[in-house]
Amino acid sequence: MSDNLEHVKCLIIGSGPAGYTAAIYAARANMSPVLYQGTQPGGQLTTTNEVENFPGYPEGITGPEMMVELRKQAERFETDVRDGWITKIDFSGDVHRVWVNEEKEILCDTVIISTGASAKYLNLPSEQKYLQLGGGVSACAVCDGFFYRNQEVVIVGAGDSACEEAHYLSKLCKKVTMLVRRDEFRASKIMEARVKNTANIEILFNTETEEVLGDGSVVTGVKVKNNVTGETQVIPATGFFVAIGHKPNTDIFKDFLELDSVGYIKNVPGTSKTNIPGVFVSGDAADKVYRQAVTAAGTGCMAALDAERYLAAKEAFIEA
Repeated sequence: MSDNLEHVKCLIIGSGPAGYTAAIYAARANMSPVLYQGTQPGGQLTTTNEVENFPGYPEGITGPEMMVELRKQAERFETDVRDGWITKIDFSGDVHRVWVNEEKEILCDTVIISTGASAKYLNLPSEQKYLQLGGGVSACAVCDGFFYRNQEVVIVGAGDSACEEAHYLSKLCKKVTMLVRRDEFRASKIMEARVKNTANIEILFNTETEEVLGDGSVVTGVKVKNNVTGETQVIPATGFFVAIGHKPNTDIFKDFLELDSVGYIKNVPGTSKTNIPGVFVSGDAADKVYRQAVTAAGTGCMAALDAERYLAAKEAFIEA
C-alpha cells in the first residue's frame, strides 16, 4: 500500500475528552486506533484555565494539562496520535474513506467522530484577549461559575441557554447583569419568567457590548451601549459570560450523516450509532444539552464499545 493510502481498523476524528477516551477504550480492545487531533488539539478544554468538576482531580487541573494527561494515557495503550485534520470523507461504501490534509487517503473499518462544537463569541478584541488570558471570559457558566461566587458578573444572550445559565449564575453570584440585544427574549416564556423573577438578575434590553474592560490580567467591567438611545455605561464585573450558542464542527459530514437543524449529528438514542453503519459519534458533536467534559468522556467510551461490537459482529458474519 502506498504512503498516500492506509487501512485502519478504527479512526478517531478529533481529540478532547471524547476522542481520547474513545482511543483508550479502542486501544485496550486491540483495535489499533489512529487519532487525528484536528485544528484544535485537545478541543475546547484547552481554553479553560481551571477544571475542578472532573472526577479524580481533587485539587483541580488546567484544561491544557488535563488534555496532555489524557493523550499520554491513550498513547500508553499504543494509540497512534497524529497531527492533521480530515478535509474530505466518503461514507458511501462498506469501508469508509477519509482524506487527511487533502492528501493522504485512509480506508477505515470504523470511524468515531469527536469533532466537538465551538462556542460562539462576540469576537471583540478585548473579549478575545481576556478569553486567551483565562482572566474572566467564559462560554460555560456550569464550568466556570464557581470561580465567581459572591461576585458580580455579566452574561450576554437572549435564548433558553442564556436564561438557564443566568439563573445558574444567580445562585452563586451577588449580581448577574443580563445583556439582551433586542427589546425581547428569544427564550421560551417559562425561561423568560424565571430570570425576570430572580431578584439578583438585572436585565438590560436593547443593549450591546462595546468592550470588555480589565487591568491587563483579569476582567474588571464591561462597557455597554443602548442601541436605541446611544447611551453608554460601564458595568462593574469580574466575569463576562457569552451564551449566544454553539456551532457543532460537523459541516464535513452533512452529505452522509443525519444532522439536526443546527448541525448536531443525530445518534440512535442510548447509543453512539449514526445512520451509517460503522460510523459513531461522541462528545459535543452530538450533545447540545450537557456539553461537559465528563459526559463527553462517557460517550467516547460508548463509541469505542459500539465500534468494537460492530467489528465483532461483522467478523462473526464473515466467518459464518
